[in-house]
Amino acid sequence: MPTTRRYLMCPPTYFTVEYAINPWMDPTQPTNTSLALDQWTALKETYERLGHDVQVIDPVPGLPDMVFSANSGTVIDGRVLGSRFRASQRAAEADHFRRWFLASGYKSVVMPTAVNEAEGDFTWTGQLLLAGTGFRTDPGAHGEAQEVLGVPVVSLQLVDPRFYHLDVALFMLDDQSASPLVAYYPEAFSPGSQAVLRRLFPDAVIANDDDAVCLGLNAVSDGKHVVMPLEATNLAEQVARRGFEPVFVDISELRKSGGGPKCCTMELRG
Repeated sequence: MPTTRRYLMCPPTYFTVEYAINPWMDPTQPTNTSLALDQWTALKETYERLGHDVQVIDPVPGLPDMVFSANSGTVIDGRVLGSRFRASQRAAEADHFRRWFLASGYKSVVMPTAVNEAEGDFTWTGQLLLAGTGFRTDPGAHGEAQEVLGVPVVSLQLVDPRFYHLDVALFMLDDQSASPLVAYYPEAFSPGSQAVLRRLFPDAVIANDDDAVCLGLNAVSDGKHVVMPLEATNLAEQVARRGFEPVFVDISELRKSGGGPKCCTMELRG
């Protein structure tokens, strides 16, 4: 069943690829800011059509990746753990989001001391926080998240640089039931982390290579509707067989920075 969600998004007014901090980014290739804005607007309108509340933070010149709002905060039960970016090019984003939270009435906002790229590497299952590491977020940020957010944390090791964040390798399909359901791409994880995922989620949807390389796992589910890149056809068939409804969006321009629907979407819980 779907549940109404609250999201924070940032329009890609200044979107471009002017540096490379992941394997998807190539500054020598042209980008179309107008097309990126059209795709982002279609994503926002999709959420609103599905009944969700979308808040918007103002973009800032000189921060082309600010559109990827998921990297700038983790919110659980109204408590906020901000971000601390590994790449210097994105470092200034964190404070803009911190100020948005304070201006929006959030009382508990903590900025991390360890490198922490927020929902890029943190996925809330409804019961525990899955925490990725290996390329961006420091392992020490996992313990910090447990202390600040007051939830149990399970660490997962990412091993493929194409899947540099947890949210391009795994997403929640259902975070409301007693048995949370995820989809993930096993090859993005170390053998030990794959074993942990099998133990935690024996009924998980398993993505294939084609799903992964179109960033099909950078998807957003409300418990029924799964907003996902239109190229992720195999993954869409699998989630449909589980009773979910795929909702396709075109994120081809935003993918040039290694982002998709989830990267553009921070969930505001509580």
